[in-house]
Amino acid sequence: MEKSSFENKPLAVKKETKVAKPKKKKQKIKTTTAGKAKTETIPSKDEEEEEKEEPAPSPENTTILNILTKKINNYAIQNDLSTEYCFLVDMSLPSGRNRFFIYDLKKNTIINSGLVSHGSCNETFLARPRFSNATSSGCSSLGKYKVGEFYKGKYGKSFRLYGLDDCNSNAYKRAVVIHGYDCVPDKEIYPRVLCNSFGCVMVSYNFFDKISRIIGKSEKPIVLWIYQ
Repeated sequence: MEKSSFENKPLAVKKETKVAKPKKKKQKIKTTTAGKAKTETIPSKDEEEEEKEEPAPSPENTTILNILTKKINNYAIQNDLSTEYCFLVDMSLPSGRNRFFIYDLKKNTIINSGLVSHGSCNETFLARPRFSNATSSGCSSLGKYKVGEFYKGKYGKSFRLYGLDDCNSNAYKRAVVIHGYDCVPDKEIYPRVLCNSFGCVMVSYNFFDKISRIIGKSEKPIVLWIYQ
């Protein structure tokens, strides 16, 4: 990951014949809403093109992830939180890629991953996230969270989140939670883009169940870290 050697020999160059491929029509993205749930926002054509230009995840993300998990483990020891599992959300990745990681701190490995929405910041649609801790911003907030109690809220099964840093200290007051929603699919959709939330950590219903099982078997509260 982090040399390659070449023999000192001349290379034979072949001429390639390029075959023109017919352009495929872009598919329109549809989202669904349920009951009184929020209206999910759909990207415009320009925003979709912008999202397609996102680079693929780089190997350096693994290095960052390892650094973060060591920090989480130390923080968890000092604050009586789980040293078995943590949740990581990498907002540097495109929304159509899996960027919510369930991490086993004991085995030092990712055991599951899924799609997660970012906040719209009260705009029609945001292809890339912006961040704010303001109470009515509708944005995602970076930083560490303690995953709190389970409850049934406006969007069904949910887990409360408590901000542990200055940049997310209003999370509980803003009702920023982990919850499932039907516009989030179970599999990656890149280069397509994902629907926005109002700042919540919004995942698919099936992935929410996987998160719930991890939380259920953890003896202590789990740390979730949203980073970029």
